[in-house]
Amino acid sequence: MELAYYSDYAVRLVNTEEPARGKDTLTSVEAVRDLFGGNQSAARRATEADVTRFRSVRARLRSVFEAADCGDETLAVDLLNSLLLEFPVSPQISGHDFRDDDGRPLWHMHLADHPSNATAGYAAIAAMGLAFHLTEYGVDRLGLCQAAPCRNAYLDTSTNRSRRYCSDRCATRANVAAYRARKRLEADRPESTGRADDNTQATTASGERRSELRGR
Repeated sequence: MELAYYSDYAVRLVNTEEPARGKDTLTSVEAVRDLFGGNQSAARRATEADVTRFRSVRARLRSVFEAADCGDETLAVDLLNSLLLEFPVSPQISGHDFRDDDGRPLWHMHLADHPSNATAGYAAIAAMGLAFHLTEYGVDRLGLCQAAPCRNAYLDTSTNRSRRYCSDRCATRANVAAYRARKRLEADRPESTGRADDNTQATTASGERRSELRGR
């Protein structure tokens, strides 16, 4: 079963909004349909009503990532379980589109949704995909970008659990910001040290003059 493919449904939906930047691209039926990617038969079910419904599911999925990012595993699992109960799917063996050299189907597991609307179908696949990823790799593999103000969701598939950013662009931006901060700190140190040395010398000289006056 293509776990990465299904779990990416959740990431794509969550990242249609950037709360810290006040950006939201989920504003039309076309935007909803784009989220389905190549699954055009499912995308065609979307209507204007799905825009609002998708936003509601998006907020709940973001809450799962936020709980995971804060290290609250139990809350992340509870929030995800509530989505799984509300939007169930059925596993199904499928052989479409994949053939071996002899033309026989390459059977694989597929998540079959039975939606009453486009939102229910998308939410079912997104929640199940995220659940597979969580149980396979761990809650700490669900992250939010550390390059403020981004906070986009991502799935950490690195071998050493080291991912902290949603993209190479954000990683570069964060590294540049950290480098500049170190340079500013280094530039401030000589000036601060110089002032401290001047104050020390002035205090020492003043004390020596007082001693000379008392000696007279």
